[in-house]
Amino acid sequence: MTVPAIRVRAVTKQYGTLNALGGVDLEVGQGEFFGLLGPNGAGKTTLISALAGLVRPDGGSLEIMGHDVVGDYRNARRNLGVVPQELVFDPFFSVRELLRIQSGYFGIRGNDDWIDEILASLDLTHKAGANMRSLSGGMKRRVLVAQALVHRPPVIVLDEPTAGVDVELRQGLWQFVRKLNQAGHTIVLTTHYLEEAESLCGRIAMLKAGRVVALDTTDNLLRRFATHSLRVSVDRVDTAAALGGRAAEDGWVEFAFDGYADVEGLLARLRESGAGLREIQLGAPDLERVFVEVMHRA
Repeated sequence: MTVPAIRVRAVTKQYGTLNALGGVDLEVGQGEFFGLLGPNGAGKTTLISALAGLVRPDGGSLEIMGHDVVGDYRNARRNLGVVPQELVFDPFFSVRELLRIQSGYFGIRGNDDWIDEILASLDLTHKAGANMRSLSGGMKRRVLVAQALVHRPPVIVLDEPTAGVDVELRQGLWQFVRKLNQAGHTIVLTTHYLEEAESLCGRIAMLKAGRVVALDTTDNLLRRFATHSLRVSVDRVDTAAALGGRAAEDGWVEFAFDGYADVEGLLARLRESGAGLREIQLGAPDLERVFVEVMHRA
């Protein structure tokens, strides 16, 4: 039987009166592209830190590729690469030196061919000899990704990897990460860019206040929680909103509906109300709507 890439069982963590993790249960299969979403303070980074062995949970267990992160830390850590949210780096070395040192932490020598491949994939080749202090924020974030990959871990956790990153780098990074996933690497992603999670992740877990409040495939979450939207620009916002809509900006009102057959009835009611219809827009379900709905229900 194939072991999960990540197994989390009843994990708890308390910081004083703050319940950071309140009994999290989670499994991520090998080769998955998995999303871990939640608002600020939901417990995502605490969970990632526990997986990496940086935080000792108060209860429960965590495994990476079948290796307990506490009892078998060396093998668990060898199988995991983490790209942290914060820009943490050593200012005294060049990019290549830093990656060679990182390789040495895992007992790997003569790793320059793989380092060259990573540098090329992340468009860092021309910065290989540059000191870390001279790099821009986006370049430093690329180096963090390279550090996480230098020991070829089967499980890669990306904690907000595109925060503050320009569009070109973001596209190049996702192209490289997709390639890693297709090669068999398990990817776990946390991001506030929900369109990224929607397009990349096959399954998603949503956390709130240290608990998993939704866990399913991306397609199933869209079907279960998201609705279509009809946005209308009207002369009388209050009149239109009284029909069950939500007033938005600049004279727009938004209605939620389940199927396109409902649109005709909504428009008929708007005409009869005398709201003064000027323009309409139709929106399909998306992960942002799912996220808001799940957090509201939770």
